[in-house]
Amino acid sequence: MSTVESVRWSADGGAVDIIDQRLLPGTLLRRELRSADDVCEAILTLAVRGAPAIGVAGAMGLVVALAPHAEEDRERFLACAEELGERIARVRPTAVNLSWAIGRLRRVARETEGNARAVLGAMRREATRILDEDREMCRRIGEHGVGLLSDGARVLTHCNAGALATAGIGTALAPVYVAAERGRRVAVFADETRPLMQGSRLTAWELAQAGIDVTVLADSMAASLMREGKVDLVMVGADRIAANGDVANKIGTYPLALAAHHHGVPFYVAAPWSTFDPATATGHQIVIEHRAADELARGFASPVSPRDVAVYNPAFDVTPAALVTAFVTDRGVLRPPYRFDEAGHAGESAG
Repeated sequence: MSTVESVRWSADGGAVDIIDQRLLPGTLLRRELRSADDVCEAILTLAVRGAPAIGVAGAMGLVVALAPHAEEDRERFLACAEELGERIARVRPTAVNLSWAIGRLRRVARETEGNARAVLGAMRREATRILDEDREMCRRIGEHGVGLLSDGARVLTHCNAGALATAGIGTALAPVYVAAERGRRVAVFADETRPLMQGSRLTAWELAQAGIDVTVLADSMAASLMREGKVDLVMVGADRIAANGDVANKIGTYPLALAAHHHGVPFYVAAPWSTFDPATATGHQIVIEHRAADELARGFASPVSPRDVAVYNPAFDVTPAALVTAFVTDRGVLRPPYRFDEAGHAGESAG
């Protein structure tokens, strides 16, 4: 079994090398990001997407963007690092991993002694650590979560929280990959995930590449599938988790959690510790990004709604903590009561 590598340094080290996810599943194309404009455009247009992958790409992209300024005096370089870091961090406000990763690099820049080149070198090493940590984090999530998947498990997932959304084997799909490695039979139902079809275009593609049984269904079919008793558990990712356990994830996650709760199906959220945001008390305080109307009104082909009608197109919704059976994290499986704070306390660890 092999998984894709969504983000990495380019061969010459001067660019961020990504898979352009806008072209999948029809075309597999790697693309190099060599400027702040490239990085921001790729994140904004979802060429690179998924909270962990966005954080990794943003951190590496800041290093790439600062390379032309390496010969400037230290203070000017630091000012540029702050400016470009802020610009990249605000491209996708809902995904906390992006601001978290950029914050790490800005802190390293401020704390590193020496000239601009020395600071840039320290920032590159920190960005590489973030990349490596993400890969290790995915593996730990898989190891902690694999116990939730028995042989023959039928897993329903939403959007894409696999290898394409991270630098490793994913978050929500990590337990699936680990289970497959251990010889367990696992079948995945992938919501198509309207309006950008990350489930049918990305999740189904990467699982098929890895030889894992996957079936695509329309988002509106998930509840019926549960009613028929064909789903053993739901496993989704997250873009931000508030201090009380409320979860912001791809739009459509909240109704999926409601359906799971009604049908007695366990609803798990898999996410790295960097996705937990103790500074945000509840989901009501999470800023929800709204995307361009054409993503819904035009889609990938001919218009599917009249040109002159209004469009409501939030990229995410918030699932209350009460609907989450447990969080699968790189620190273990966390069960209620949830309370995530700066000290790292987070309910009961069960793994």
